[in-house]
Amino acid sequence: MDIPRQRLSTKLVEILVVFLLIALVAIGLTLLMSWDLEGGAAAVNQAGSERMRAYRISTLLSQAALPGAERGRLLKAADHEAGEFERVLAELKTGDPGRPLFLPNEPEIGKLFVTLEQAWHGSIKPSIASMTAPSRVTDAAELIAYRRATERFVDQIDQLVLSIERDISRKTTLLRSVQMGLIALSVAGTVTLIYLMFLLVVRPVGRLDDGMRRMEAGDFDTRLPIESQDEFGSLASGFNRMASHLSDFYRNLENKVTEKTHSLEQKNQELSTLYEVAALLNRPGTLEEMCRAFLARLVDTLKADGGAVRLVEQESGKVHLYIQQDLSASLVRNEACLDKGECLCGEVAQGGAAVVKMFTGPDREDLSFRCRREGFRTVTVFPIRFKEQIIGVFNLYFREAHELTGHERQMLESLGQHLGVAIENQRLVAREKEMAVSEERNLLAQELHDSIAQSLAFLNLQAQMLRDALDRNDLAEARSGLSEIREGIQESYDDVRELLVHFRTRFGESDVETVVTALLARFEADTGIQAEFRQTGTGVPLSPETQIQVLHIIQECLSNVRKHSAARHVTVELEKGQVYVFRVRDDGGGFDAEVPGASEGHVGLAIMRERAQRIGGRIEVRSAPPSGTQITLTLPIVQEVAA
Repeated sequence: MDIPRQRLSTKLVEILVVFLLIALVAIGLTLLMSWDLEGGAAAVNQAGSERMRAYRISTLLSQAALPGAERGRLLKAADHEAGEFERVLAELKTGDPGRPLFLPNEPEIGKLFVTLEQAWHGSIKPSIASMTAPSRVTDAAELIAYRRATERFVDQIDQLVLSIERDISRKTTLLRSVQMGLIALSVAGTVTLIYLMFLLVVRPVGRLDDGMRRMEAGDFDTRLPIESQDEFGSLASGFNRMASHLSDFYRNLENKVTEKTHSLEQKNQELSTLYEVAALLNRPGTLEEMCRAFLARLVDTLKADGGAVRLVEQESGKVHLYIQQDLSASLVRNEACLDKGECLCGEVAQGGAAVVKMFTGPDREDLSFRCRREGFRTVTVFPIRFKEQIIGVFNLYFREAHELTGHERQMLESLGQHLGVAIENQRLVAREKEMAVSEERNLLAQELHDSIAQSLAFLNLQAQMLRDALDRNDLAEARSGLSEIREGIQESYDDVRELLVHFRTRFGESDVETVVTALLARFEADTGIQAEFRQTGTGVPLSPETQIQVLHIIQECLSNVRKHSAARHVTVELEKGQVYVFRVRDDGGGFDAEVPGASEGHVGLAIMRERAQRIGGRIEVRSAPPSGTQITLTLPIVQEVAA
């Protein structure tokens, strides 16, 4: 039976709380007694003032009975003093905690006060009221009787004051006794605290220090007695375990060395895997080749039965299956595209915490996972990170239960970060290439702009011929030459402007949908031809280089629409999926694509086919007068689907 552990801090707090409560009770008692004494002292003062006030009332009434005195003023003063007497008497009866002021709660004092109150209301107050009546004259006999009654009344007040003073004296003595007890309690408490600190802290620390010294001297059989269940008990237990461990360690040093050697071999293997994967990720190649080699290395190292690499599309939040190994066609088809938060892969892509899922039986909850229905017993999902951003996840599938060790989990998380850096480096290289191509096109645009001088030379000749015709007054030839000059200038301007826009366009951080939409808006504004963009489906985002080539093909299509089709409406459609399909359709005059060599001879089609071949795509042309023209660009995404 385990004895519940009691923390040392809890013991100390309990002891201090007990002493604090005792001190608070003693202090509170002294405060209460002081407050009681202060209230009694105030009662003595007020009762003494009542005695003086009774004599004053008697004096005022005697003066009012003398001939020639200001009777009205003296009677009014006597009446006022009587009111004050009654107010103070009422205050003594009810008390005033705010001052404080109250009569001690003693039966004798209560009886004396009741007697005093009855004497006031039964004798003194009626006599004062009778003698202060305006129309009544007080005689000498009545004054003598009132003075005698007042003297008896003052004696009663004196008895009340003496009783209160005796009570105050008794309570003062008690207060001193309590204070002396508090002093004794403080001394005893201090001694007790010192003893408890020695018992609970100093002695265990001394034993622990003695044990450490003997251990330092090489006595590994040293053991400490466990006398408590607090922190020192835990320390003693830990010390004993440490002593046993050191004793076993020295007795079984060879076994320990063997264990450490095995552990080092495991770590060396992990470091070797990390090094090989890092070297693999730094090899030149495409993103697909890098991810495929990464996945194959992990599957081989951990003896997995399958694996996958999934990339996250940041704009839509979709998780796309990019590379897989040894997965069935149905699993690839069903998990080609997941939402963030969907299934295990979506949860990791959303939250970023790695998951190792072991399916223990045919539970209905486990069967809701497609990978479980495919026969896998263990599935691991680790994030692919770049800095704090989740750019993808990778999976390892096991058909038998497979428990990853802590070192393996740490290694896989580290490899996920390496893969994230490598993927981001690939994207950075692609952006650098894009910038280089953009700069080259800017230079080419400048050169094309400079080459317009040849066209200007031709226009200069046409202008000279126009002047000669004007000199000969040949207006027909002059009009013809002027028309040719205007057409030449307009055509040169349109071509140069289109080429400048064509070669200066680049993607930056935008996706293909955004750039095509902007391109169509500019085309519609420049030509007046209505342009529309439609997009369906989802898929892995195109690489920047592929996006640039697609943009140039669409630009060439729009250029042909402007120059040759006489169209009023053009539509660009995008279908995203396992392949990307772009369609550019216009309602212009079209041309006979069935005639041999017609499409090849059409302006720009050969260039478009060359661009499509660079990115592994193909161009199809469908046109027949007067039904317009449709040009289709089909791009396969670099991704294998299991057969």
